[in-house]
Amino acid sequence: MPAILAAVGGIARELELPSLLERAVTATCELMGAPRGRLELPENGVARYGGEPGAGAVEVPVRAGSRVFGTLVVEPGDGGFTRREREVLGALTAATGMAVEKALLVDQMRRRERWLEASYDVTGALLASQDLHATLRLIAERARVVAGGTAGAIARPAGPGQLVFDVVEPPGDDADRLIGLTVPTEGTATGVAFATRRPVVVRDYGERVQEEQRDRAGPMPAMIKDLDSAISVPLLVGEDTLGVLVVAKFRDKSPFTDSDVQLAETFAGHAALAVEFSRAQEARQQLAVFEDRDRIARDLHDLVIQRLFATGLGLEGVSRLIADPAVAARVSGFAQDLDGTIREIRNSIFSLQAPAQAHGSLRAELLRVAVDARDTLGFEPRVGFDGPLDAAVPDAVRSDLIASLREALANVARHAGATSSSVDVTVDGLGRRLTLAVRDDGTGPPPEPDRVSGLANLAARAARWGGTCALVAAEGGGARLEWTAELPARAGEQGSGR
Repeated sequence: MPAILAAVGGIARELELPSLLERAVTATCELMGAPRGRLELPENGVARYGGEPGAGAVEVPVRAGSRVFGTLVVEPGDGGFTRREREVLGALTAATGMAVEKALLVDQMRRRERWLEASYDVTGALLASQDLHATLRLIAERARVVAGGTAGAIARPAGPGQLVFDVVEPPGDDADRLIGLTVPTEGTATGVAFATRRPVVVRDYGERVQEEQRDRAGPMPAMIKDLDSAISVPLLVGEDTLGVLVVAKFRDKSPFTDSDVQLAETFAGHAALAVEFSRAQEARQQLAVFEDRDRIARDLHDLVIQRLFATGLGLEGVSRLIADPAVAARVSGFAQDLDGTIREIRNSIFSLQAPAQAHGSLRAELLRVAVDARDTLGFEPRVGFDGPLDAAVPDAVRSDLIASLREALANVARHAGATSSSVDVTVDGLGRRLTLAVRDDGTGPPPEPDRVSGLANLAARAARWGGTCALVAAEGGGARLEWTAELPARAGEQGSGR
């Protein structure tokens, strides 16, 4: 009897599940004189004593009340168990069941505390005026750590039917290959969570992802095959879905539990509210800037452009009066330079006014992508437009153009070490060819361009529209990426779009 009480007391004192399983199966087998035993809880692990039980082993359910947690399997010694030994086995199993129930409650309480602390961290970061991108990274990092995942990520809308992974934690080669990756809202757990506004839990998902997405958006990173289980939780604020929080395990077969999903969903709700609060704060600050921008834009248009235009006309008139052809050509060149300057100022005016433009404007969307990239680049890229973008570029091409610009700027941020960058988006005079050119003053293209993260995706998007994608060294240093697409003919196309 003292030995039984000591075994029961030792089992009851354990509050950590791995230690509890080991102690319970060890104490049971030693007390019963059993050579081998196994205690298995399907959702919480397994512990063995002396190896795997063989033929003739006795199985006893581990339960507390009506709830069954798992099974205790004990192989008896020579002669089997006596009636008294079976009673002792039942008592030890009952003590194990109550101890498991207590340990699970303690574990759940600790998990709730960790998720609550993570929510406080996110809220504190936003109240401390930390920028939105850094806060999204903090959300992914805290969710990964608390849930015990290998990686955390946030996917955000990137055009109709697409999501893009803006943030992946922790940093490293794996994150580098996944940042900027776009996935459709159909056929992926992340997309289903976004579309249905409900959490999605998957297991053994890597090979299925590769098979489903094989022909959709270019090649998938090879590491996807190591994806085992994942939780995708939508970031919801009222009727809006801001994105999807993903916590995944790579090369780890242990599944996420229902409790993990519930706690992650609660955390995502708190995080989404904090993000929305941050966005509201930024919007209020931007409103104070927009009036000044509008005034500057009006002054540029009404005063500067008009004067430059008048000066250019005057130079054109003077050039016709000059007898010396060389001097006339030089004066005419000055007039053409002024015309180019006027176009640049008009682009600047549009940049100032773009935040107030309707979301349907392609130029406004492209400018928004450039502004969003400011935090990762460390500077805001210069953006220029030429041609009938909104009239000539259909919605299907538009989503690929926006995704390609986002990915190109992400590559500049990760690989180039640049201090400045320019983006030029043009449609030719016939409205048939779209060109995206992204230039930076960084280290230039690598010796093996195919290794640039995201370049394969860019090329796949261009090829879908009969275009090309090339990364080459730029004149004067740095790199220049040119992405093209052939546009379908549209009836009634007119105007220069300038």
